[in-house]
Amino acid sequence: MTAPAPHPATTPRSRARRTVDRGATRRRYLLDQLYDAATATALEQDLDRLLAAVGPRQVPTRPLDENDAWLIAYPDHVRDDSGARTPLGSLADLVDAHLSPAVSGVHTLPLHPSSSDGGFAVMDYDVVDPAYGTAEDLRRLASGGTWMADAVVNHVSAQGTWFRRWLDCDPALDGFFATLDAATDTSRVTRPRTSPLRTGFTRADGSQVGVWTTFSADQVDLDYRRPQVLLAMVRVLLDYVALGARAIRLDAIGFAWKDPGATSLNLPGAHHLVQLMRACLDAVDPGLSLVTETNVPHQENIAYLGLGGEREAQAVYQFALPPLTLHAFVSGDATALKEWAGSLWFAGPGRTYLNFLASHDGIGVRAVERLLAPEDLAELVAVTRAAGGVVNERTAADGSRHPYELAVSWADVMAAGHDEEQAMRRHLSSHALALALRGVPLLYLNSLVAAANDTETFAATGHGRDLNRRRWDATDLDARLATPGSRESTALAGISAMLQVRREHAAFSPDAGQVVHGEHPALVVVERVPAGGCRAAVAVNVSAEPVPLDLPEGTWARIDGGADASGSAAGHGDLLAPFENAWFVEVR
Repeated sequence: MTAPAPHPATTPRSRARRTVDRGATRRRYLLDQLYDAATATALEQDLDRLLAAVGPRQVPTRPLDENDAWLIAYPDHVRDDSGARTPLGSLADLVDAHLSPAVSGVHTLPLHPSSSDGGFAVMDYDVVDPAYGTAEDLRRLASGGTWMADAVVNHVSAQGTWFRRWLDCDPALDGFFATLDAATDTSRVTRPRTSPLRTGFTRADGSQVGVWTTFSADQVDLDYRRPQVLLAMVRVLLDYVALGARAIRLDAIGFAWKDPGATSLNLPGAHHLVQLMRACLDAVDPGLSLVTETNVPHQENIAYLGLGGEREAQAVYQFALPPLTLHAFVSGDATALKEWAGSLWFAGPGRTYLNFLASHDGIGVRAVERLLAPEDLAELVAVTRAAGGVVNERTAADGSRHPYELAVSWADVMAAGHDEEQAMRRHLSSHALALALRGVPLLYLNSLVAAANDTETFAATGHGRDLNRRRWDATDLDARLATPGSRESTALAGISAMLQVRREHAAFSPDAGQVVHGEHPALVVVERVPAGGCRAAVAVNVSAEPVPLDLPEGTWARIDGGADASGSAAGHGDLLAPFENAWFVEVR
């Protein structure tokens, strides 16, 4: 007997067609939020043709889990001075030899030719900077785990291909860049820097024009009100996917949609841009993580996860975590950190936080402007300067200047006022917090190996951020990591051991629940609660005095190599040593 034919709605082809149809409908809806009907229709057709030419990825990206922890590194963070290897090749070798499997992926900072700002003034999106290596080097790096590409989407270099063509009046780039008349009132525009918002240029036809420059005169802002800009940037994102990206970071995306009469930060248009980029990437790889980089107060930052259920970003940075952790260790009081961590909103499966302590940009403090008192922020400024760091400032609407970020190496700011042993304990225990909290850990290479301030480069450039942008000779770093007891090997071994514990327990999945405890002001206990299986807990003492260990109710076994401990909600009298961290799993 012949089996009945399946209902058309249940065949693989029809299911794929329905998915495509839903994706196309979603893209059109978002285009209508940004453009007039005629423009939306033309751009819709262009995007449909582009996405059809690319097609779905053969091997979709897997969901994030407890095995995920990503390195942050410059493409040339590790250099082979002999010239035998490219910097990207040296970075891949470092990951293979010293960091894997503790690190499951790599976020490379911008990899294109650039004229300034450590790669964030892109001159040509079509090529990998030969000074870093080749596309094949990138594919090798991507083949070893998750590769997160860095998409600089708000601006390009004033010396780059796109802007030079625009200055030459190339009609293909008409309207590509945001312009400002000198008389325009921009007093409401949020400024992340103290540099001018408007920079003057002369075009080939002799016209004088002012261009929007959010970050510097060498970084000219794109105008997404012009559909060709969006189409060009979607092509860039798809190029990253073709190179092997499983995650893409949207740099400074909050500034991308502009209105000179408003803040021009986190406007509805910026959210619609992220949602539209997500909808385009869904046609290629729905599992790819789209990450928004928005260093703004916490509630504005997490809005990019789609507070109303919109499909937007899959991950946002926990910008409040570094300054709150620093404040806890500086003051010996983790109350503010615990209150913040205990109040976090979690969007559900598939959307998460990226937990980090340091990055190429230093320690941003905007996220804690409403979480820490002014005197607490002043204390962080003071300890940064005591550690040899620099405080970068921004200009407020009233013209006043305020701290924007603390440019200093994490290891050095943790060490300020402490001996070498205490400094390393503080360094490792601060990382224990970042690894314990719900989300995916991000580990900046210089923090992973406890790098000191790069005072030599800072003296040469005068840029505060260069203090924490030390580059390494591959042979020298290999030798340091192979030397037991060196600062670099001690830091890496300690963090790697914690990552190993983390990988062995599903309680540290980004989707596992989180409860924050600790009656003593100096004690933080992060309890992780999976949907099934045993709970885990991580305790950290942020003070220079022993504190009573106060674990959640239950029976616990220590799993980080320390002595077994078990007890009820009040613990059983054990003390956690100064700046110590301890990892536990529930015993059933």
